[in-house]
Amino acid sequence: MKKGYKIALITLLVLMLLGVGTIVGVYQWAASDLPGFKKITDYRPPLVTTVYSRNDKVMGYFYKEKRFLVKMDEMAPMLPKAFLAAEDASFYEHDGVDLKAIFRAFMANLKKGSIKQGGSTITQQIIKRLLLTPEKSYTRKLKEAILSFRLEHYLEKNEILTIYLNHIYLGAGSYGVEAAARTYFGKHVNELTIAECALLAGLPQAPSRYDPLRHPERAKSRQLYVLGQMYERGWINKDEYNNAVDQKLEYKSMPDPSWTVGPYYLEEVRRWLVDKYGEDEVYTGGLKVYTSCDLKHQEAADDALRHGLEASTMRRGWRGPIKQLTPDQYSDFLAKETLSVSDLLPGKWVKVLVTSVSKGKAEVSFNTFKGTIPVKSMRWCRELDPSKSWEDVRPQSDATKIVKKGDIVWAEVDEAFFKDGSKVNFNQVDPETDSLDGCTFVLNLRQHPVVQGAMVSIDPKTGEVLAMVGGYSFTDSQFNRATQAKRQPGSAFKPIVYSTAMDNGFTPASIMLDAPFVYTNMDQGKLWKPQNFEGVFYGPTLLRTALVKSRNLVTIRLAQKIGISKIIERAKTLGLETDFPNDLSVALGSASVSPLNLCEAYTAFARGGSTVQPRLILKVSSPWDEIMYESKPEIKDAISPQTAYIMCDLMKQVVQSGTGWRAKVLKRPIAGKTGTSNNEHDAWFMGFTPYLLTGVFVGFDQISPMGKWETGSRAASPIFVEYRKKVEKDYPYTDFQQPEGIVIAKIDAKTGLLASSNSEKYYYLPFKEGTEPTRTASSSGAAAEDGGGSSEDLFKQTF
Repeated sequence: MKKGYKIALITLLVLMLLGVGTIVGVYQWAASDLPGFKKITDYRPPLVTTVYSRNDKVMGYFYKEKRFLVKMDEMAPMLPKAFLAAEDASFYEHDGVDLKAIFRAFMANLKKGSIKQGGSTITQQIIKRLLLTPEKSYTRKLKEAILSFRLEHYLEKNEILTIYLNHIYLGAGSYGVEAAARTYFGKHVNELTIAECALLAGLPQAPSRYDPLRHPERAKSRQLYVLGQMYERGWINKDEYNNAVDQKLEYKSMPDPSWTVGPYYLEEVRRWLVDKYGEDEVYTGGLKVYTSCDLKHQEAADDALRHGLEASTMRRGWRGPIKQLTPDQYSDFLAKETLSVSDLLPGKWVKVLVTSVSKGKAEVSFNTFKGTIPVKSMRWCRELDPSKSWEDVRPQSDATKIVKKGDIVWAEVDEAFFKDGSKVNFNQVDPETDSLDGCTFVLNLRQHPVVQGAMVSIDPKTGEVLAMVGGYSFTDSQFNRATQAKRQPGSAFKPIVYSTAMDNGFTPASIMLDAPFVYTNMDQGKLWKPQNFEGVFYGPTLLRTALVKSRNLVTIRLAQKIGISKIIERAKTLGLETDFPNDLSVALGSASVSPLNLCEAYTAFARGGSTVQPRLILKVSSPWDEIMYESKPEIKDAISPQTAYIMCDLMKQVVQSGTGWRAKVLKRPIAGKTGTSNNEHDAWFMGFTPYLLTGVFVGFDQISPMGKWETGSRAASPIFVEYRKKVEKDYPYTDFQQPEGIVIAKIDAKTGLLASSNSEKYYYLPFKEGTEPTRTASSSGAAAEDGGGSSEDLFKQTF
């Protein structure tokens, strides 16, 4: 071999070795600080936590990134193909890096003089998003290629594609294909058509640029490109291609129920989850949370409390307009009050501008609409006078004394009329397609309540909380009065006192004196002079009548006989968690409790002696349906079945002939007790059947009088009745079961002895065996306060 050839060959070999060495060196340099694959192989992206009702309906979502994890077999079959056509058609052929695509991108970038194209595969995109930074550099591309090649040997192709389809950002706050399907088409990912799949697949390149909600033409152009790629590769046929091109896409988002129905319930669930699992897990862990909330009950409770608080505030009169505008402010207000057809349905409230007022009506404008508020809807606008009852103040009959031109007020839609004068039939109005332009409206004057309230409804058999409302408006106040407010239950505490009496030598027929009572507090040097609500004394009174009529003075004397320590012990046994004053005032409900806690105590009566702890959350699962938490009923024995039955019977009589009389309209054997604290600061109604227990509270957050006669009977029990009317028909007619050891006796209403044949007034009352009266009343029979016959007789006549 000639010397020149040898030199050339040696030089070539040296250069080759140098080249290989350089490549190896560059590889070692690039691979020296590469991250591990744990973040990908143990893929746990931020996911949406979903809260379900007991009927498996979605109540709401908690998330930082709107992403729902779905498997490949849960997607429309053409969805993965659409993304491959748009992003990486040779995905199943390469080893993580597509050298041809990289070369094409390199040449394009060389011509442009900068990095414009990437040539990244789907595997590389996952590496970039999960392990590396998004910087555009050849160093990052080299690391990306090395990691992609390695990842292809760790995971199967379908696993990599599944991660990509769940992780990719697709615009409008949607991460992953399921979230995008819900956002753009209002459907789940397995329901997508080929045309819809192609549109979503076109988004990753530039989600904002191709956003179909803001740029439908650009989105359509990109969709056509994807469909063309699918057709060229034989993944769809000609007919499928043409049908997809011609399909008119309808964009609509799947409704998000969060914070609409049961927002206080949902917030209580959120707080519990954060306490147990931490905020990060709640907002990124993709938990599946199953609650005991029944949406029918919850909607009924939401409506009932709202209506009851509105009625309560109307009984306190008109507080005045929201604000006053000058004429130059009218146009700005009307322009801002944008309204849809859904906002104008009967019962909806709108802010309106008063444009003129006469004695008989006010003319108003709102958005582009006009209407009238007749003076008959203003009759409730009495002058405020906390010392007087609602009925004692004359109704308003002059609109000019209520509103004036320029006032902004709330008004409730009542009726609407077309231009020709015909009345709008709202049952035939489709809020999505119909228009009410040109209609005039008749409205009722309204005002938002300042008074607040709460409602809790529990299945006493299981403790499941079917409904919870913590206030008038969650938007205005997130303070949950059902769980966070502790208020004085007043006479709603008395069943606890009387149940203690039934276990300490007393019966429903025991006689106690209803007369003036003075108690000296030696520690404080003060006199306490409690009175009955009516300010009247009734003399010797049956305990049955004292509870039914809610007589304070009898209850005080009864508590004094029993001993306060026994009453407090009973309250704690029933689960009440509060600081009890060690004086007789505790018998009249001076110890503050939450509505939820009082409901727990009352379960002992509804269940026949045992309490059950309220349960909001039944189960928590991981995104892969692994059970993380599951609750079971927590039941504790509290009182005897006989005592529980006696109290149920007495509280049924509270409804039939006492302060809970409004609940009679339900025509069910309902037991209940009203409660009113001093000066009408707090109003309660606790009502229950064997299958459903409901507690209602009403009162100002800043404790102050609600007004004369705003009692548990007037302010709270109508809320209970409205709610129960909507759900009662879902339950069979059921009465409390009489346990062994109970006898029923016919008792003279005045003497408390067995009624004689000549007794004019009597009751059928339950007794523990051996405690019933053995003597018969005199034949004269004194008159009872409730009228002729027994409440049980009246009850039987009703049903």
